[in-house]
Amino acid sequence: MGYSFRAEHSAPAERARHWGNELEETYRMLMYIGRRLSLALITCVAISVLTFVIIRLPPGDFVDAYIANLASTGSSVTAEQAQAMRQEYGLDRPVYIQYLLWITRIVQGDFGVSMMWRRPVTEVIGDRLWLTMVVSFAALFLTWTIALPIGIYSAVRQYSVGDYVATTLGFIGLAVPNFLLALILMYFGFRYLGLSVGGLFSAEYAQAAWSLAKVWDLTKHVPLPAAVLALAGSAHQIRIMRANLLDELRKPYVITARAKGIPERRVILKYPVRAALNPFASSIAYVFPYLVSGSIIVSLVLGLPTVGPLLLQALVAQDMFLAGTIVLLLGIMTVVGTLISDLLLMWIEPRLRLTGRS
Repeated sequence: MGYSFRAEHSAPAERARHWGNELEETYRMLMYIGRRLSLALITCVAISVLTFVIIRLPPGDFVDAYIANLASTGSSVTAEQAQAMRQEYGLDRPVYIQYLLWITRIVQGDFGVSMMWRRPVTEVIGDRLWLTMVVSFAALFLTWTIALPIGIYSAVRQYSVGDYVATTLGFIGLAVPNFLLALILMYFGFRYLGLSVGGLFSAEYAQAAWSLAKVWDLTKHVPLPAAVLALAGSAHQIRIMRANLLDELRKPYVITARAKGIPERRVILKYPVRAALNPFASSIAYVFPYLVSGSIIVSLVLGLPTVGPLLLQALVAQDMFLAGTIVLLLGIMTVVGTLISDLLLMWIEPRLRLTGRS
């Protein structure tokens, strides 16, 4: 009776203690997320300042670059015209005033007018941003689809024929530049298959309005640039996954699980693979800006209408509104990627939830 009485009265206490621990863990998690969000906001402000400073670092301004470009064609601009252009774009004001005007417009959703294109920045970026994200997401999907199973197989079947083949292909993928692979595929596609490899649309759809036929044409053109962009990333992630999983498979908890007779598939997939996924989660920090910019050189080689070549043109022309917007987007995407990476790591790695607990 005494034991039963104590057991009946200890159960509510255990439940209360359990709920207390759950509430404490939830509180710590929310505080962690709040700190990360605060740091992300401060970082975005710092990035906006650095972006503006970097864009203004080259000597001269857009008007100087515009006058030099006209001079190369035999044309000229009078001093009055140059001064009028500087007043039009606000380049005659102090630098801090220019920054405040620029960042105030951005907060309001106005990214300014591109000096080079004489059109709003949102219109210039327009479809290029979405096309860049389509190609980059496809490349990211291929990278993880290829790297995860091959990396797991190479670690589980260490020193097998498949492991040696995957290792060899991985080193080749790391050694061959993406733009060189793009050139090789363009040559073989045109020479032996009669394909016009390059761009994201056929000639009849390049300037056409969006339709189901244009979307299908885009779907047929995306795999090639996505595969080119995914090659080096896949090779790198395969090596990381293999090394991390090999390290996990040698730890005592895996040996103990095998000794208890747990099926090998469950032993590998339940904990070691999950622990080895940490590098994939942490890589999101630099993957997100890549989704916006893509690969500039590969885009130039394949003639892709993406944001990368546009950024290069804007930097050369010192188009501060267009270049500043793209660089700011890259910085913000890096911050967002880092935040998502931290949250994923907190979910994958339970020990991070206990940080700071006494």
